[in-house]
Amino acid sequence: MHLELIAIIVEDYDSAIEFFVETLGFDLVEDSPSLTNDGRPKRWVVVRPPGATTGILLAQADGERQRLAIGEQVAGRVGFFLRVTDFAGTYRRMAEAGVAFVTEPRTETYGQVAVFTDISGNRWDLLGPTESAGL
Repeated sequence: MHLELIAIIVEDYDSAIEFFVETLGFDLVEDSPSLTNDGRPKRWVVVRPPGATTGILLAQADGERQRLAIGEQVAGRVGFFLRVTDFAGTYRRMAEAGVAFVTEPRTETYGQVAVFTDISGNRWDLLGPTESAGL
């Protein structure tokens, strides 16, 4: 058993793909035409970090209720966690690519961490090993 997908509500498919693939370095696993439950066209867009098995379904908001949830899926808390082996290098690359970090990197008992926001405003922890250096 494994968690296959989680969904993140986004404003626009293409800008979300650009952020996750070009900025964060995720793989675009699928971008296929699909239909809503009532037959309207949509896309099935899945991204995931290289080598990961769990993916993110980028779900374009459909209706006012979903638009209101963009960036607020976990009520302002950190809700997503990206663990990397090269924390310092990944942090620098992301910062240079324009990723908005809302905290400075710090070391906790579980490793290094810095909070950033995705294209929709959701908060993520960038996590790395405790012994990472070079910041």
